[in-house]
Amino acid sequence: MSGNIAFNLQIGDFAMKFQKTIAILSFIIALLISSVACGFTFETAPVFTPEVEVVLPTQEVEETVAVQLIELTTPLQQPTAAAEPIITTSEEAILVEMYRRINPAVVSVLTYDLQKNIVVSSGQGSGFLYDTNGHIVTNSHVVHGADQVEVLFSNGLSVKGKVIGQDLNSDLAVIKVENVPADAQPIPLGHIEDVAVGQTVVALGNPFGLDGTLTKGIVSALGRTIPALTTFSIPQAIQTDAPINPGNSGGPLLNLKGEVIGVNAQIETRGNSRSNSGVGFAIPVSIISRVVPELITNGKFEWSWLGVVGGNLNSTTREAMGLSVERGAYISEVVNGGPAQLAGLHGSTREINYDSRIIEIGGDVIVGINGVEVSTFEDILIYIALNTIPGQQVDLTIVRDGKTQNVPLTLQPRPPGSSEFVHP
Repeated sequence: MSGNIAFNLQIGDFAMKFQKTIAILSFIIALLISSVACGFTFETAPVFTPEVEVVLPTQEVEETVAVQLIELTTPLQQPTAAAEPIITTSEEAILVEMYRRINPAVVSVLTYDLQKNIVVSSGQGSGFLYDTNGHIVTNSHVVHGADQVEVLFSNGLSVKGKVIGQDLNSDLAVIKVENVPADAQPIPLGHIEDVAVGQTVVALGNPFGLDGTLTKGIVSALGRTIPALTTFSIPQAIQTDAPINPGNSGGPLLNLKGEVIGVNAQIETRGNSRSNSGVGFAIPVSIISRVVPELITNGKFEWSWLGVVGGNLNSTTREAMGLSVERGAYISEVVNGGPAQLAGLHGSTREINYDSRIIEIGGDVIVGINGVEVSTFEDILIYIALNTIPGQQVDLTIVRDGKTQNVPLTLQPRPPGSSEFVHP
């Protein structure tokens, strides 16, 4: 009997110890779960075993902990990249690639003057690499009269430049440098025939000294006539609203193929400011491709000269003179000793009051040159500039006293002469 009692006591003690052990293990497990959920870690320490009853977490507590975990963790996760890539338009991709490829060939042109044996900064413009021989195209007004020229590439390389040719009549100049960065590749020229009003264009340059600036716009108009640095004019200029400002002069105007279609040269401000107002002008690629090779080879360009002053034939003059021709280039004046006078062309002979207007009459009207129709005065300027050389004979078709006749004329080189003109 006593043996059974002792055995039963041992069984009871074992059961109680077993229950305590289970309770302790349950408490430790619950504590570990709670510590993991709350982000705590424990180092090894003496185990403390309380003689208390352990209550395990309920399902509701576990759900609360889980919700708190999400609420605390989510705001702290700063994304390192967008979940989905930003989709760019094709034009954006073109502009980004164009800048990467072409900007190394666009330069800052810095000019210096020597004053009292001290070199001082005198101006700043832009330019672009024309060929693999280190020829840089810029505006003549950027470098004209400078004692020293420095060319700064986009990678920071600064080299001395030498002006080897310039033409005041087209406001173009060529600088030669000996060192060119490896990533600076010549920019190809486009074709004026491919330029259209409304197409997107890009200007690259250094407005206000801010190098490597890209601006975008459209071709606003074609066939503008703009002043040169002489008494003559530059025909076929491109008008654009791409922002160009002081410092852009000499930089390229590009199409989306990355071709040069013009050299940025002037802005229209009506004298109120020197900043862009949405009307800028670029010397056309048709002039660039004709003048620049001659500047590289000979240092100058010889323009043909007709020796006339005039404008478009308008309806008032046409009616007053009783002409049947509707369009043409009206000659108001022929220059003494010039090709037109030597060929016998006539300018205006008198002024009259017609329809309450004072107009000039009596001048010849040019309606053709070498078989090509002439509708405006711009037409005759463009043909002479782009298709002839000094000493060449051309056949003019004119209307005089209501009759059409042909007049042979031998072109001369333009006489020297300059006038002050402010460019950006």
